[in-house]
Amino acid sequence: MLGHDKEGVLKHLQNIKGSISTVIQANQLGTADAVKSAMPNTKNQKILILYGDVPLISEDSLRELIKKSKDGFSILTTSLDNPFGYGRVVTNADNIAQAIVEEKDATDDQKLVKEIFTGILCINQELLATGLEEISNDNAAQEFYLTDLVKIISAKGTNIVPIRANNDEVRGANSKSELESLESILRNMNAQDLLDKGITLADKSRTEVKRDLSLLINEDVTFENLYKLAKQSENNYLKDVVIGDNTTIEPFSHLCNAKVGSQCSIGPYARLREGSVIEDGAKVGNFVETKKTTLGKGAKANHFTYLGDAEVGENTNIGAGTITCNYDGTNKHQTTIGSDSFIGTNSSLVAPVEIGKNAYVGAGSVITKDVPDNALAVGRGKQVIKEDWSKDKK
Repeated sequence: MLGHDKEGVLKHLQNIKGSISTVIQANQLGTADAVKSAMPNTKNQKILILYGDVPLISEDSLRELIKKSKDGFSILTTSLDNPFGYGRVVTNADNIAQAIVEEKDATDDQKLVKEIFTGILCINQELLATGLEEISNDNAAQEFYLTDLVKIISAKGTNIVPIRANNDEVRGANSKSELESLESILRNMNAQDLLDKGITLADKSRTEVKRDLSLLINEDVTFENLYKLAKQSENNYLKDVVIGDNTTIEPFSHLCNAKVGSQCSIGPYARLREGSVIEDGAKVGNFVETKKTTLGKGAKANHFTYLGDAEVGENTNIGAGTITCNYDGTNKHQTTIGSDSFIGTNSSLVAPVEIGKNAYVGAGSVITKDVPDNALAVGRGKQVIKEDWSKDKK
């Protein structure tokens, strides 16, 4: 159900996989009106009502809410030390909810109640449809409030079961400040979950995890869609990566849309861009950048190197300062280097070019032609020495 800023929400939903149906609330006349607008799109089943600005609710809480609703009605509540301003949950001796009493309508005894209604509920569709028809807008705001549903349904003899959730789960965000608070809570929740699973965190307040994973994490690591990381990392950013066992990601490395095998060493200050595949035992050292490149098993690129649109064979050494010149200003081109080869320091490999197996490229070379297997290629300008030149100039 969309109302306020529906255009922004619809744009965001385009980036989410799966089937999502939306209904527009033409006029924002309250929460009950929003639900009523969506009713024609529901089937004869249980209806779970959630709020878009309450993102941290757990799966366990929702499952319990659905389970306890049976064929009737259950509501999600929480307890606040200071519930001022919130609707109190009024229950009977059997802990069955009978009404939600707003702050302004509450008696002195009711104001002492710390349990509040979160607005989240699960209810039989037929029961919901009946209750919605009886909700009026006879209030100061002239809006239809879903909280009135509890009193209406309770009066019909239906038991309404309150399910209590952790307060952090049901916090909403209506400002940038509250959104920042939710981010802090989520970070703490995810970090605590890892600790509960026996995973070591050096400082959970400085660790951010956005997917399930199993690893040892050090400080200032940001993960998105991370599947597996085997060794410690510090001050790194990893997004959409798969990392094998016993691989070390050294500090200040940036990995995005990349795959790293087992027993690898990455960084420090390495950047693996989209399409990078680092096979088992390979090494990407400091200030090395790769893009759409496969570094074969045991291959090494230790220092100050750019490898773009390249295939590097097993056990090949890429010397410091090597560049694959893959872009001619219009198109990208491929560089292929065979296994057991050696590329000397400060070499430029002008693609498209192929360097064979067990081949050598002399330091400082510009390679523009293919190099056969077992060959040595040197592509330098001829060095000229003029003795006593500087003396004559003076």
